[in-house]
Amino acid sequence: MKDLKDNVIVGTLNGNGKKTKKRSLWAEVVRRMAKNKMAMLGLAILLTIILLAIFAEVIAPYEEVAIKQNLSNRLQGPSRGNWLGTDEFGRDIFARLIHGARVSLQVGIVAVGIAIFIGGSLGAIAGYYGGRIDNFIMRAMDIFLAIPSILLAIAIVSALGSSLFNLMLAIGISSVPSYARIVRASVLSIREQEFVEAAKAIGANDFKIISKHIIPNALAPVIVQGTLGVAGAILSTAGLSFIGLGIQEPAPEWGAMLAGGRAYLRDAWHVTTFPGLTIMITILALNLLGDGLRDALDPKLKQ
Repeated sequence: MKDLKDNVIVGTLNGNGKKTKKRSLWAEVVRRMAKNKMAMLGLAILLTIILLAIFAEVIAPYEEVAIKQNLSNRLQGPSRGNWLGTDEFGRDIFARLIHGARVSLQVGIVAVGIAIFIGGSLGAIAGYYGGRIDNFIMRAMDIFLAIPSILLAIAIVSALGSSLFNLMLAIGISSVPSYARIVRASVLSIREQEFVEAAKAIGANDFKIISKHIIPNALAPVIVQGTLGVAGAILSTAGLSFIGLGIQEPAPEWGAMLAGGRAYLRDAWHVTTFPGLTIMITILALNLLGDGLRDALDPKLKQ
């Protein structure tokens, strides 16, 4: 197995007997991704949601449209003035959805980042050193895995209190064991490779070997799991907000919007339908992108 910094050669000789151009590994991944229509669909949907979140203040001012109550306009159906209707307080649902996307995406990305940093570090140490260190770390991870992640997140948020930072921390910590196991499995298969032995032979210390040689070669499964993990984190955020342990009113959040509108489901279907569809479409887009990344990063698949 080569270091990921190396280039991969596409083809051997052209018609004139000359070597074809080299293509970098990540260029090859992009080429494979571009050929996967479902992955491109997921990426397009995700980019659209990200752009709406970035320009949410331009599209619909936060204080005026997403927060300010207008009880005379409550529970109105979709119209030209309010594309997705209004909620029980007369607030524009579309505006709240695009502002809520900021919260959901932020929690998803930061929570997965926390999980990858902590879990990846533990998994790399366990896989590289083995022995008692490996046994201690992985048994600790097994204890965490014995607790359902959502219950662990609920316990952490209940102990620390409801806030955006605590929510990200709780979801991140509850996801640490899965990343630790993934990284450990990759490190176990990489640590005996020739380039690692060469690094040891020239006197490189353990930190440099792990950070410069092993972790870059273990990134492929982590990237795929991270993409799918963002989807799981968004679902966990919505679930915690639904039961009142996530983002609190009046801040817009998709799960809290679902919880607030369930009492009006029969009379105002749009109050819960559109937040539910937004969650479903976002998760679908992330799953499609994750599947596409998995296929593109798998060297056994020839596309």
